This record gives sequence, C-alpha cells and structure tokens, in this order.
Amino acid sequence: MAVIGAGSWGTALAIQLARAGHPVKLWGRDIAQIDSMRKSGRNARYLPDAAFPNNLDVTADLDAALTGARDALIVVPSHAFRGVLQELAPRLPLTTRIAWATKGFELSSGKLPHQVVSEVLHDRAGAVLSGPTFAKEVGAGLPTALTVASRDEHFSKDLALSLSGPNFRAYTQSDIMGVEVGGAVKNVIAIGSGIADGAGFGANTRVALITRGLAEMMRLGVKLGAARETFMGLAGLGDLVLTCTDDQSRNRRFGMALGRGESPAQAHAAIPQVVEGIAAARAVYAVAQQVTVDMPICREIHAIVHEAKPVRAAVQALMSREVRSETD
Repeated sequence: MAVIGAGSWGTALAIQLARAGHPVKLWGRDIAQIDSMRKSGRNARYLPDAAFPNNLDVTADLDAALTGARDALIVVPSHAFRGVLQELAPRLPLTTRIAWATKGFELSSGKLPHQVVSEVLHDRAGAVLSGPTFAKEVGAGLPTALTVASRDEHFSKDLALSLSGPNFRAYTQSDIMGVEVGGAVKNVIAIGSGIADGAGFGANTRVALITRGLAEMMRLGVKLGAARETFMGLAGLGDLVLTCTDDQSRNRRFGMALGRGESPAQAHAAIPQVVEGIAAARAVYAVAQQVTVDMPICREIHAIVHEAKPVRAAVQALMSREVRSETD
C-alpha cells in the first residue's frame, strides 16, 4: 500500500495499515521532513507520540512509493487533490486501485473528490474513506470506526479488511456522493459550532446548529443524488458531531476564535495546519446556489468568514427567518 501525503491524517492511516500487518510506503513532498521521519521513526511535526511500525517506510520519491503497490491511498487537503492526481496519473499502472481520504468540494469547479478522480484518472476502481476520526487518536491506537465507500463492492470490502484491527473498525457502503457531501459540509457547520461556543451562546445553540446543520447537509446531498440514510451514519452525523464538539477540530477552534471577536485572518494565523472549513464555506455556498438548495446556516457562516458579517447579525438573520415545518 502506498499512502500519498505525510500530514497528520496520512501518517495516522499509514500507521494503522502497518499495524494491521501490511507493508506500507508513506510519501511526502518535503524532503527534509521525510528525512527526519526516517531517522526518528515518527512524524515529529504532526504525531510525535506515534512510533512507526517496522513495516512502514517513508520516502520523498513518488515513483518509489508506488512501485509494487496494489493500492494508492491519497491523503492531502482538497486544494492539492487534483494536482496530486495529475502527478500520479502517468505513474500509475492500470491495475493500481485508488482510494482517498480527502474531504471537500474543489473550490474552482464545485466538484467532489470522486468527480475529480473520474476526470483525471478515468475508469479506475476508486474508494473514499471518511468518518469521525482524529489523527491523534488513531495514531494512539484508540478505538475508531470509519466508512469505506466504493461502487466496487469487492474493493470497499478489501480496503476495509486491510484497515481493520483490534482497535479500528471499517464499514462499507456504495454511496460515494453521500459520504463526500457529509465530509464537505461538516467542516462548515463545525465553524458555526465553534462561533456559537466562542460567543458564549450555550449548549442549546450548539445542538440546534448541529441538528439543523445535518438537515442542510441532507438537503444538499439528496439534491446531488445521495441516499438520505447515508447522513445518519458515520460519514454524516458521526463526523458532524465529532467535528462540532471536540477542540481537536481545527474548524471548531477557528470558529471559537471568530466567536471571541477575532478576525478570520487572526483566527487562521493561530492554527498551524490547514483549516478546511474556510475554503469549504465558500465552495458549499457556491454549490448550494448553483443547485438552488436552501442552506441558511452555511450561508451565514460564509458571510461571517468571507464577507466580514458580524456574528450577532448572522445569528439575528437565522433567528428571524420565517417559521416553517422542521421536515421541509
């Protein structure tokens, strides 16, 4: 197995695959970082407490990472996803299966990762990994569950079995669209949850945001062709609750800083890694407009993050909306 992307989540997944008994090559672009990881046997930058198993090798040579790999798992931020696929395309044997743990709409096109894969790599077995997972906890070997979605049932089951171990359980399903919409929208709602807590609005507000955020997620997903029941699973409700309620979430921490009165630039500067929800807020807002889906929470979060709308004005806009049926 080749894992492409040596950030926190790519490293955690590589460690889990190696723990499950598979030889793994972890690729990263930063030569100095890879050299440090090779010497120390850990990713000191992102997961300093998670030692690499003996069957996990690291490399900055993409061709070496892919040599002999039956499967390639891409774990990079959404803004880098297409570029990495384009680098992989001329190097991949036709028999290599592709999986990814990248979440979010592509900002420039409004496409989800599986649609980008289809454009760049064409007819190739593909699967997405998603669910309520923090890299630090996977690295520590704490009990975790996620979803592997693919239209190729054999591939999804094979990948789920490869990942599974005593403290890691993978489920399978076929609704790639639903799994990816859940992974994209949850980061936006997590910013909103953080804003609410940072502003001191209380538990009632947080739970209302999560519940109505789930409704928006489902509304968009169904419009795009997803199955409604997908959003009640790990990649929908599970990932949403995790990201909205735990301070390991960068999106939630970013929102909390906004709620305390910091500007988006100040809030982002305090977080050393990518805050996916910032770009996701813009992308989800654009896609919702394009397909005419009403997503008022996501709209107001976009206005706060990208249009400098005051938090209390956004709250007032949400609370003064016309009374309607909860199930509409």
